[in-house]
Amino acid sequence: MAAPVNVIVQYILLRRDLKKMKNYNDGAIIAQACHASSAILHKTSNDELTKGYLSDLDRMHKIILSIEGGETEINEISDILKQNSIEHYLWIEQPENIPTAIAVKPHYKRDIEHFFSRYKLYR
Repeated sequence: MAAPVNVIVQYILLRRDLKKMKNYNDGAIIAQACHASSAILHKTSNDELTKGYLSDLDRMHKIILSIEGGETEINEISDILKQNSIEHYLWIEQPENIPTAIAVKPHYKRDIEHFFSRYKLYR
C-alpha cells in the first residue's frame, strides 16, 4: 500500500548487486538495511520528525528501493543527498569496506519523494 504524501516516511536504498556477491544472502542484505536505518534513527533521535516517526510504532512507513548501479551509484546518491542537506546514513559494511545501503532520516513524503522517483521498489 502506498503511503499518503503527508505521512512521515523513511526511505532506504539497497544495492541490488549484493545478491550476486557470495557473502550476501537475503538475510545479510536485510541486515544492511537494518544497520543503516538504525544508524540514522539513532543519529537523528532528537529531530522532531524522527520523534514523530517513532511515536507511532504501529504505523511506521519505510520505502525500500533498489540501487542498480552498485558502489558508484550509491556514492553518487549519497553525494546528491548531502548537497541537498538531506540527512542520511551511508552504511559501509566492515571489514569489507563496502557501501551497501542508505537510510534517510524520516521526512514528510511530499518533501523528499522527488529525490527517489527514479528508483524501483526492492523486490
